[in-house]
Amino acid sequence: MQPATQAPVILVTGGSRGVGAATARLAASRGFDVVFSYVANEGAAAAVAAEITAIGRRALPLRADSADPAQVANLFATIDREFGHIDILVNNAAVLARQSRLEDLGFERMQRIFGVNAIGPILCAQEAVRRMAHRHGGRGGSIVNVSSGAARLGSPHEYVDYAASKGALESFTIGLSKEVAREGIRVNCVRPGHIYTEMHASGGEPGRVDRVKDSIPMGRGGDPEEVARAILWLTSGEASYVTGTFLDVTGGK
Repeated sequence: MQPATQAPVILVTGGSRGVGAATARLAASRGFDVVFSYVANEGAAAAVAAEITAIGRRALPLRADSADPAQVANLFATIDREFGHIDILVNNAAVLARQSRLEDLGFERMQRIFGVNAIGPILCAQEAVRRMAHRHGGRGGSIVNVSSGAARLGSPHEYVDYAASKGALESFTIGLSKEVAREGIRVNCVRPGHIYTEMHASGGEPGRVDRVKDSIPMGRGGDPEEVARAILWLTSGEASYVTGTFLDVTGGK
């Protein structure tokens, strides 16, 4: 095993694009060494890693599907080997399928959405707690789950399965935050609203944010960097007495 680095280490799942990439870059600018996972786009992952390296921090992009227990275990084993510790986990990886009414949702789609959006964060948190918790000899840490305004709104006529998976993630946030509160781990959740990311194209409507922005009290969509700042605040010492909390980044919606 290589000696542990002195810099704090953050893992961002789904860090090659959107909110994940913005979080990875911002964390690097604040002195973190950054590990991030991705599933398919190796070129995008390499580009984010290059930006982190240019800032002067270590970057380790790793291909891993967070819905696969074996890949999650390998992801954390690699962090052990390369860094020797982990301080922050950001459960950001998520998938969205094409807009559809409930009657037309396929079972395989439901399984995949819940696998990545709900089970994946649980698997990653399991591994993180085993390394962070005082009861396991860890030095504490912070976990931030990235939910969605859809968990509150339900996304009718578009993707109720996605909304339901994020609702499950929010229930998990509440339970885990209480379970590890005395073991040095804070667990919180950021709930983004309509953010300009590539994810909307997965739902079949790349311009969705512009279509709905007039319904947002602030009258505009959000930028990934605005969500990243909320995530990093929750992981910081400034939020030292904050756990089990939900921070909406929704422009007021």
